[in-house]
Amino acid sequence: MAKDRTQGEDFIAPLKRLLTGVLILCLIGVFLLWRIDSPRVERFRAKVVDRVVPSFDWAMAPVTGAVNLIRDFQSYQRIVQQNQELRRELQQMKAWKEAALQLEQENARLLDLNNVRLDPRLTYITGVVMADSGSPFRQSVLLNVGHRDGIVDGWATMDGIGLVGRIAGVGQSTARVILLTDTSSRIPATIQPSGQSAIVMGDNTIAPLVSFLENPDMVRPGDRVISSGDGGVFPAGLLIGQVAMDPGGRLRVRLAADYERLEYLRVLRNPGTEVITDHGALIAPASLGVDAAQQGATNE
Repeated sequence: MAKDRTQGEDFIAPLKRLLTGVLILCLIGVFLLWRIDSPRVERFRAKVVDRVVPSFDWAMAPVTGAVNLIRDFQSYQRIVQQNQELRRELQQMKAWKEAALQLEQENARLLDLNNVRLDPRLTYITGVVMADSGSPFRQSVLLNVGHRDGIVDGWATMDGIGLVGRIAGVGQSTARVILLTDTSSRIPATIQPSGQSAIVMGDNTIAPLVSFLENPDMVRPGDRVISSGDGGVFPAGLLIGQVAMDPGGRLRVRLAADYERLEYLRVLRNPGTEVITDHGALIAPASLGVDAAQQGATNE
């Protein structure tokens, strides 16, 4: 058996060498045939191509499929890259949308402020917020203005857009401001456009309560809340905020002032209200009152 195997290997080796030589000669012949520049050879090449190439479609199918597969994979990579770019652009658009909403809100607040018509005699002095009380039971801040600057107890303070509180305690160079959120704060207010009178009551939350409404059915969330000027404590027309409703169904005020960034406050110089000395003048002018008194004396 070992002898037969050796004879078979001795027969196959020369055959491999012969086939390899024939293949090399064929390749050289094909190369020379395709390199010869002659009209007759060119016609022969055309006939060979016309007869051989169409019958090789089955052999080219795997190659064509592989090429299409590579192209599809490249297209998939481009789609993945485009998807990632679109996601990044979407995140940027969300950031721009948030910035646009903030600018829109700020613009609306500024436009709302421009509609306010305050007393032309009102002037103000700006103070820097030095510190806050830091107490859960008292909402107040400390300003670096006081008696030396002409500050008077009870004057209103604003952050440039909305009402913040009132002066409650004045020193030589400092003044304490009780915020609208403090439990001791009670501000007479008017709700527009219904014209309802109310009291804005602080309860140590960022949204004070709206109490003592004449007709709550006429008030809707989003209505504008301004100071009414009743009692002569605050000037009329100061913007306080907008009406909102809490989960419990109670009406509150979403304050227009930015309580998270109280850096500078405007202290409004209140010129005060007119002191009434002649109560009869409220009913009739002074001249008519004198004439009526003279006529009564004549009749007597």
